Amino acid sequence: MLSPTMQLRQNPRVVVTGAGGGLGRAFAYVLASRGAKLVLSDVNEAGLAETADGVRARGGSADTLRCDVSVAAEVEALFDLSEARLGGCDLLINNAGVAVSGPVGEIPLRDWEWIVGVNLRGVVHGCHYFIPAMKRRGRGHVLNVASIAGFASSPLMGPYNATKAAVIALSETLAGELRGTGVGCSVLCPYFFRTGILDNSRATAMPDTSKVTRIMESTRQQAEEVARLALEGCERDALYIFPHREAWAIQAFKRLVPSLLHRRLAAEIAKRTI
Repeated sequence: MLSPTMQLRQNPRVVVTGAGGGLGRAFAYVLASRGAKLVLSDVNEAGLAETADGVRARGGSADTLRCDVSVAAEVEALFDLSEARLGGCDLLINNAGVAVSGPVGEIPLRDWEWIVGVNLRGVVHGCHYFIPAMKRRGRGHVLNVASIAGFASSPLMGPYNATKAAVIALSETLAGELRGTGVGCSVLCPYFFRTGILDNSRATAMPDTSKVTRIMESTRQQAEEVARLALEGCERDALYIFPHREAWAIQAFKRLVPSLLHRRLAAEIAKRTI
């Protein structure tokens, strides 16, 4: 049986959601340098077109489709396009994501519905449509993009924390279910870095965004390095991928002394809430 990651090394066939900018664009560019054949999706059609042009300039090929991952029928159409244009998918990157912040009980329910639709149901939809075809072929890999927020559970980020924790749990479940099928599953849990996610976030209240921006700017591993490290993790068939040492330290700290981590996070947020 082929390794589930064998096809990532040479001219892989890859589907990336949320490819109109940020980490999704970085994945597309890194994969283009490997001669990847890509199907890219986003709701931001202008950004998606720009990413596709960048892929072609780097030696890859790209088809695009406007796709709201919260809508099952649109993800099914994305799957159909990948089958028609690529003849199959070696790697699915469930990357599309949004952010919502504020106190539980004050965040509008419509914002909860929005983030659950994109961050969680979007991943479920991708797995639902793509994994059966991978299993039939006996090869493939799924990379679900979560966040260290799924471990840290910082105050004022309940919707984001909850959806990313759910993506981690889903990925852990899939890793067990897929064992022996030739299909692998990894979950990416990065720290802060520049992605543009704050540009389209919804906030009732949140920590001081100036500090968040400074951390994003100062983090050593930015988007293309995160993408490269994530792909290396997929090639190892790693379940958890922590591209930043800060993220690795946070999850280790939580496993050892979870109550202490949460007390420290709560105190820090209380000082910096605006």
